[in-house]
Amino acid sequence: MRDMGKSDDPRVQAQLDRLGGLSIQRDTLGLEAIRTLLARLGDPHKRLPPVFHVAGTNGKGSTCAFLRAMLEAEGYRVHVTTSPHLVRYNERFRVAGKLIEDARLAELLEKVFDAAEGLGCSFFEITIAAAFVEFARVPADACVVEVGLGGRLDATNVMEPDVLAACGIAALGIDHERFLLAPEEGVPKEPMARIAFEKAGIAKKGVPLVTLAYDPLADNQIVESANAAGASLKAYRKSWYASPDGSHYEDHFGTRNALSTHFLDDDTELRLPEPVILGDHQRLNAALAVAMLRAQQRVEISANAIYEGVRTAVWPARMQLLSHGPLTALTSAPKVWLDGGHNASAGEQVAKFFDGPLHLIVGMLDNKDPAAIIGPLGEKIRTLSIVTVPGHDSHPASAFGERAVARNNLQDAVLKVPSDDYPILIAGSLYLAGEALRLNDEIPD
Repeated sequence: MRDMGKSDDPRVQAQLDRLGGLSIQRDTLGLEAIRTLLARLGDPHKRLPPVFHVAGTNGKGSTCAFLRAMLEAEGYRVHVTTSPHLVRYNERFRVAGKLIEDARLAELLEKVFDAAEGLGCSFFEITIAAAFVEFARVPADACVVEVGLGGRLDATNVMEPDVLAACGIAALGIDHERFLLAPEEGVPKEPMARIAFEKAGIAKKGVPLVTLAYDPLADNQIVESANAAGASLKAYRKSWYASPDGSHYEDHFGTRNALSTHFLDDDTELRLPEPVILGDHQRLNAALAVAMLRAQQRVEISANAIYEGVRTAVWPARMQLLSHGPLTALTSAPKVWLDGGHNASAGEQVAKFFDGPLHLIVGMLDNKDPAAIIGPLGEKIRTLSIVTVPGHDSHPASAFGERAVARNNLQDAVLKVPSDDYPILIAGSLYLAGEALRLNDEIPD
């Protein structure tokens, strides 16, 4: 049973209990059930404000955070749905800038569950249907929607071209193999091409599809998928470019006729600040969000809002330095870092961030690769502590090699880190990251 957070309101808790009993996804992905459910609810997905739809293996949540920050810096009211939540289920519903209230959440879920009778809907289908109902009900200027799993058959992919402002694909990697690499007729056989095929399934006719650069097989597949859908492909290094340090952005999307000190030479080149969200890869995620906003025609955006959004966007549990709190007080380590990365691509980015030794605390779901984080960090790991992920089946310490030591829980692991000058990194799962935030009294709002 997933941890949705607890509520003192029995009506809210009843809905959280119902959600906790559902499978997270169907064994076989598909859109039939979510379309039927939405039809019973009056097709709210057809009445959304302009939507920015983001897929990817890694970085899609950060890209959504940059999009939201830039749009809000322009003064817009923005709906956002992302996953997973870290501490409370409410985090999945940001309605016109604010997390949904418990009382409204209970009412909303009751309505969706009633409409879903007999459909056998998954946790994610119920969640997305509820988000779309609320986003269609409450006035706003834009929506940011993160794909849950894959893209082509994800529950969010019911949206049609008339509500979409732009689609984007963040970094690609191998993850969720049981779903995304499942045998199927008429799909690419090579793993990275298949991943690209699934993510590019969000492409829609006439809608900009903004992408990064991937390996040649993935790049070619995205071109093919975009052409088949009739999408307007805007690829990195072909239609737009960002410098490695993130300070310089340029595109070929046409003029915007806006005056700003943040333009470099003309209105096709922008100067961007360093993001608050740490990690070199976040500069590219920020640039992807910029390109999505610049490529579309549905929502006006100024260079000043873009600059301010990149500068101020926050996204918890992505290379986050924990504040002083009940959890960090258990150690004399100079810094305690938190990252929800759980696959090989994320592990490589984490390894780039740390240039010296560290104490690693890992909790990882048992359907993930134990080497994904510890492999890239290699000899930088001074001590390796393994904890379970509360509420989930997790790898035991034995899965991480002879150096790994099992700890009773996260507090125990932090408390038993040796006293020296090396930082602590807590990683391996966004669910574990949520537990760390909860224990340290840093609840996302």
